[in-house]
Amino acid sequence: MIYVSLPVNEVRRLSFYLALEEYVARRIDEPEAFFMWQVEPSVIFGRNQVAENEVNVPYCREHGIKMYRRKSGGGCVYADMDNVMLSYISDGDNVGFTFNKFVQMILLVLRKMGVEATGTSHNDIMIGDRKVCGTAFYQLPGRSIVHSTMLYDTNMEHMLNAITPSAEKLQKKGIQSVRQRITLLKDHTSLSLEEVRTLIRQTLCDGELVLTATQMAEIEELEQTYLKEEFIKLLQ
Repeated sequence: MIYVSLPVNEVRRLSFYLALEEYVARRIDEPEAFFMWQVEPSVIFGRNQVAENEVNVPYCREHGIKMYRRKSGGGCVYADMDNVMLSYISDGDNVGFTFNKFVQMILLVLRKMGVEATGTSHNDIMIGDRKVCGTAFYQLPGRSIVHSTMLYDTNMEHMLNAITPSAEKLQKKGIQSVRQRITLLKDHTSLSLEEVRTLIRQTLCDGELVLTATQMAEIEELEQTYLKEEFIKLLQ
């Protein structure tokens, strides 16, 4: 499987990586491609979600947390530089097969770390009874895109407050309740986040595609479709 790399090692806004996934699916002639990315504090919500019902917009504004919509379904996710986002693009339209293949790849990596993990019917990855990795999926003609958030570490305060707008819900569930439903990979391995990234790439990929300046410009143009007026208003 090919690994897709930027020509310069830099952190882009989350919308760029969503556009990169779509660009690879549409324009890169490889049966399978994979890349990893990290972002400054951001919230990403599903294609059918109403932003104001899922995102605590005032909290995000106050704390500089960016907000984006993805083209896949699923729930609202908080991401920051302490976790790693995984993107897998492949040929085919079989949702179940693609999801299962992706989950099995991540389980293989975790086993190499000495971490016992399992997949669920909802395509989450669990360590014991706690989620360490969630996934979402969407399709383009003849192509499938899976993206996933691996919780190596995270700002738990932001994770709870950025995606929970109801004060009543905050009081009822609290940070401790969220902490009981998820687990952080750092608590199960001595590897650093960078070492985890290296292991993932070495395990899953055997080649590299470095994007050209022209391709980067085309991805940046596609990115504008993820920066619609409704989301610009949220950030004002």
